Formats: sequence, structure tokens, C-alpha cells
Amino acid sequence: MSVSKYVNLAVNKVTDNLPTFVTDFLTEYRGVIALFVLLPMSFFYQSAFYVYRTLFFIAFNSPEKHDQRVKDIQEQVKRAKGTKMCTARPGFLATSLKSGVYKKTMTNIKIDLYDILSVDTAKRTVRVEPMASMGSISRRLIPLGWTLAITPELDDLTVGGLIMGFGVETSSHKYGLFQHICTAFEIVLADGSLVRCTKDENPELFYAIPWSHGTLGFLVAAELQIIPAKKFVELVYYPCKTKAKAVEIFDRESNNMDNDFVEGLMYSEETAVIMVGRLTDNYTWSEYNAIGNSYKPWFYKHVESILDKGRIKREFIPLRDYFHRHTKPIFWEMADIIPFGNSFLFRYLLGWMLPIPVSLLKLTQTDAIKRMYTEKHVNQDMLVPMSTLSESLKVFHEEYNLYPLWLCPMVLPKENEKYPGLVKAPANETTMYVDIGAYGNPAASTFNAVESGRRVEHFVRKVQGFQALYADTYMSREEFRDMFDHKLYDQIRKRYQADLSFPDIYDKVNRHARA
Repeated sequence: MSVSKYVNLAVNKVTDNLPTFVTDFLTEYRGVIALFVLLPMSFFYQSAFYVYRTLFFIAFNSPEKHDQRVKDIQEQVKRAKGTKMCTARPGFLATSLKSGVYKKTMTNIKIDLYDILSVDTAKRTVRVEPMASMGSISRRLIPLGWTLAITPELDDLTVGGLIMGFGVETSSHKYGLFQHICTAFEIVLADGSLVRCTKDENPELFYAIPWSHGTLGFLVAAELQIIPAKKFVELVYYPCKTKAKAVEIFDRESNNMDNDFVEGLMYSEETAVIMVGRLTDNYTWSEYNAIGNSYKPWFYKHVESILDKGRIKREFIPLRDYFHRHTKPIFWEMADIIPFGNSFLFRYLLGWMLPIPVSLLKLTQTDAIKRMYTEKHVNQDMLVPMSTLSESLKVFHEEYNLYPLWLCPMVLPKENEKYPGLVKAPANETTMYVDIGAYGNPAASTFNAVESGRRVEHFVRKVQGFQALYADTYMSREEFRDMFDHKLYDQIRKRYQADLSFPDIYDKVNRHARA
């Protein structure tokens, strides 16, 4: 049994048997608990995990040992024949605030694949295992002068989750979703066989895998596109006092391929800051800002201060600091857990302990906190055509009235018509989309988690958009199949007998499958 599974069982046993007055205290004074308990726990938790991963890397990292680990997975799959399977990764380790309850009724396959296997600068690819995180990859590549074409924001996001689920970042207006920078997948299928797939080799499987949530097989390696890195990002902030101006600038800059990064933060129905970044090796000292330093203001608060001043501003930010700019406060979710976390005193004394891993936050949730996240909290990313951005923001305001909202542009390229994936642009023509991210507690007087969620989902389906499936999905099975094209997916499940060994996507992502 893995270390993480022992931790999961131990914590569940403790929290399930706590007296009511203790759980009430943990719920009411979560900020105090976070300060005096979770922060120290986070430090030791991450330190222990770092040591464990370092020792694991020293002992097992090599292509030959990777092959042996894959053979072990193949043997597990063969022994599990006739049962439904999923990974043994504990639900609390997922970045989502919810954990999959389906794991309790399925055969859990242990997949300890965390490493970066090789970097090929001639081919401009990096080959990695599925549990390699964005933090570990950026730490490895940037000193070599390279970076992923798309580096999704949070340190703990894994390659497997970004491929099997969903991944986007502020360079997506140029490169698409995370799946679009993948050049090869290596999959263990339901019969235990190992298959490599690319656009030219087993293409039907290659195009079916993204967004499939581990329902076609187990990902054991992937090759990703890398590009030359530079030392800094020259970031220009455009404060906007009207929604119309924000939409205009965001649309214009998202379609300018000279920009390496484009991002927007909506701070109210009418106010926003649009940020445009370009890679550079040069900087002006007076405009240098190492935002990754622990004592620096949380990034979204720093951006808000620029909005308040109302003037266009330019900064030069170290590349890795930019990539992980929202990591410390987990965008802005940490403000609800440690309300004083962005204060000067906290940042200087304890800021170095952030972020508290989502896994640790989930482990220490009481039933009351879980109910709060289910009934009064939103954690959603909706992908809508850029042409509908103004209307989409109106819907988000009416249903949620939740700010900030994250805006991230992404191009959906024309796909191989012979192999339509689960997510494709309307009429299969290259189309610019925008991810609208809503994270926090809505202020809308009419907010109801289920009803509001369903109305937003209905709107997104109407405009031919998509929902990121890490979050609560309130759609019926029929509505879900209307949003996502299942034609190729259904064919592949039957061809490789995945329908006999893995659940359907909907059965892993609908709200009843998570708690």
C-alpha cells in the first residue's frame, strides 16, 4: 500500500470519529486552524514528499526501470480482467476540491509514474510519466533553456490529469489546449497490452484519449512539445473600466500571435485588467518584479492594485515566477481559508509556507465544510467561443456574481475529420475560445448550486462550448453527450474492450460520482 493511501486511511479514521464540538470548531475557525496547524503540516508534508520523490528518483529513474514499472502495471491489469478498473491514486491527491467515490467499487491499479524520462532538443519534445507535475517539469526545463509550449498554472497539476482531463494556459491562444502540444501517448489497454499512438500511428486512439478520464486505458508516458525559453516575461497590464473595453482588448490581443501570453481578470461586471506577455532575455531594472518571492503580494491582488490606479503598466517577471503566479493563493481560493494571508506581516513571516496543498485541505475537511463546497461554492471552468464572451460574462454575473473571474484565450484548431475527438470546434473550423474560470462563493441572491449550475451548462451547450470536467457536472447523460462528441470515443471503447473494463466518462465525472 502506498504512503499516500496510509495517510488517507489514517486521517479518515480520525476525522470520522471526532466529537461534534471538535468538528464544529474546525469548521468555524478554519483560518486559525490553517495558520497554526495546516501551515506547519503543509511544510512537513511537502518536505517529506520531496524527500520521498528524490529517493524514488535516485533508486528507480531510468528508461529501463520505467519499462519495468510499466510491466508491473500491465500485470496488475491482466490480473484485474473481468472487473472495472481505475487508478489507485487517492482521491485527496487530485487537484479538484472533490474526490471520486467510484474508486471504492473498482479494482485500483497502482501507477507510481512521476518522472521526466528524457529531453530531446533536436525533436523539441520531452518524454514524461503521467504523474510528472508542472512544477517539476518547469524546474527541469527552464535551466536547460526550454519550456513546455503550454505550462498550466498550478505546480501540482500533472501531465496525466491535463491530458485525460483538461489543461489550458495563457499561451493557449497560440497552441490550443494541453492535448494539442502532445505528440505521442503510451497506453496500457484493458487486456494489458502496451500501445504507442501518434497522429500517424494508431491515430484513432491518439485522438480519442484527450478528455477521456482514464476510460480507454492507463496512460504510462507522453511526449510533449517544447519551445525555447527566455529569462523573463515582459508583461503589460491594461486596466479597463468598462466590460466593452475589456472584451475589445482581450479579443484583439488574443488574436495577435506576436503575443506569447494573454490573460484577463474581471474584478466586477464592468472592470477588468487584461495582461499581455512576451518572452524576452532583457529587462529594465526599475520594472523588474520577482512576483514568485514569498513576501510579494498575491498576484491577483497586485493586478487589482493596477486596476485601482487606472494606468497601463509594464513589468519584467522571471519566467518561472510568471508560469506559477497564481500558485501561492491557488488563484484566490486561499483568501477564504486564510483571510489575512495577503497581509504584509503574514507574507513576510509565513508566506514561504504557501501554498497549502489542495490534497491537505481536502484531508482536513469536516462534513460541514464539504457541504459548504457543494452548496455554496463554485469551482468551474467553462470554455465558450470568443464571439460570445460579452454575453457569457453577463450569464456568469447573473448566475454567480462572483469575482474575480479568470479569462484565458484558447484556440480550438481544425481536427482530423476522420477521427473527431470529444472536444472540437463548431463546423470543425479553427475557432478562438475563452476559458471563463469561476472560483469562490457566489454573491448572486438567486444562487443555487444545482439550478444555477444547470442554467450555466445549458447556456454553454447553446453556444457550442464545453465544461471542464474536474468540476461539478449537473448535466444528464443525454445533455453530456450533446456537449461532447462521443462518436470516436464509443467506437474505441468497443474496439479495445474498454467498455468491459472501465466506466464511461459520465460515470466518473457527474456530481453523484464525486464527494
